[in-house]
Amino acid sequence: MLLTITMTSGQDAPATDLGFLLHKHPDRAQTFEQAFGTAHVFYPEASAERCTAALLLEVDPIGLQRSRGKNSPDFSLSQYVNDRPYAASSLLSSAMNAVFRTAMRGRCPARQEVADGAVPLELSLPALPCKGGPEFARRLFEPLGWEVSAEPVQLDERFPEWGDSRYVTLTLRGTVRLADALNQVYVLLPVLDHAKHYWLAPDEVDKLIRAGSGWLAGHPERAGITRRYLGNRRGLVRAALGRLADAEGLPEDALDLPEADRDGAEEHERKVPLNERRLEAVTAALKREEARSVLDLGCGQGKLLSRLLRDPSFARIAGVDVSHTAVTIARRRLKVDRLPRPQAERLELFQGALTYLDDRFRGYDAAVLMEVIEHVDPPRLPALTRVVFGHARPRTVVVTTPNVEHNVRYEGLTGLRHPDHRFEWTRAQFHEWAEDVCARYGYQVRYEPVGDDDPEVGPPTQMGVFTR
Repeated sequence: MLLTITMTSGQDAPATDLGFLLHKHPDRAQTFEQAFGTAHVFYPEASAERCTAALLLEVDPIGLQRSRGKNSPDFSLSQYVNDRPYAASSLLSSAMNAVFRTAMRGRCPARQEVADGAVPLELSLPALPCKGGPEFARRLFEPLGWEVSAEPVQLDERFPEWGDSRYVTLTLRGTVRLADALNQVYVLLPVLDHAKHYWLAPDEVDKLIRAGSGWLAGHPERAGITRRYLGNRRGLVRAALGRLADAEGLPEDALDLPEADRDGAEEHERKVPLNERRLEAVTAALKREEARSVLDLGCGQGKLLSRLLRDPSFARIAGVDVSHTAVTIARRRLKVDRLPRPQAERLELFQGALTYLDDRFRGYDAAVLMEVIEHVDPPRLPALTRVVFGHARPRTVVVTTPNVEHNVRYEGLTGLRHPDHRFEWTRAQFHEWAEDVCARYGYQVRYEPVGDDDPEVGPPTQMGVFTR
């Protein structure tokens, strides 16, 4: 089975930057052994104008039979003679995750600015099982911004009267961030095939949340994608949709939980999402401290900024994020170019790293680190605290972070809550860090729960309000 990824030259990057993004050199053919066969990566073409990387997966039928999951329907015809060596499926998804793992995380120190941005791409899969036909493939990929060509493959070209097979030749064209493109294909291959070659364990929810970050919750077919990806296992589907809703700050019923899971759960449906509770708690803390100017450190896509803009008591609002893409999205979501002048004059957005001294961070009544510190590598955390508490030194700092003790209450969660989290703290660990910050930089702190305060494991989110 074969996947080709073609990048053409953009305004700021030659096409050969694809080698940096994939962490695979165009001048080398590489081989990667898998439990079910061998994956090869090579470049049929590599020029500054157009560069193509090919992932070719050779499947060993015997190895596949030994590693397959017991719920793989395509093996019912025979253990060793089937379409798996030729048709793109969850086998190719597994190979992508093994071979392109770093690229799928969006990490590329040599060309990070290119990895963070959208580039002109064309992805091609010559033989893709598609239960639902070409129209189903278009329904899955077109909402993601792709131009989709899905051509049915005839059963036999010599006998056209036999009609089409269940396979399509799929080509995707668009200007997309490479990491997003790889993750979308990774998730949607087994969805189109409606089968996986391995047993579905609870950690499949973590895989889906990680690969679907930033695009799945907003997809019009998100419920169907989730059900197919998780093999219609109700508990896993419900856990995945709930976590997607929480990550995007949506009510759970907005993501189409199965009707069977809603029976007698009216109160649960009315429950305010945790992300909304965080926004409310942070805003309330800022108002209690009578902050007139606020700096949102790690503002992401601008959800807190949007809320603060609606409240005229905040006279000056700024957002900063290390990701240029996040700042661009925040500008678009906040409609900065169309804001009324009074609001536009109150708002500032800029890119910056929270671990480096920056005079632009100074002069605010309050700073907010909402779900930020857990994304920082622990060795760099002292640099962040020095920048915020030692250099910027606002009168108030509001910090929220997950309470790892509460994770046992999330069905299907086997790791950290988000794939980019470097750590998650217990309440005692958070308190220890906060008390050390206060001792070093002359602050005092009070702790407030965010979300339902479970008597055994505490709230899902812990918040510290530091005052100088």
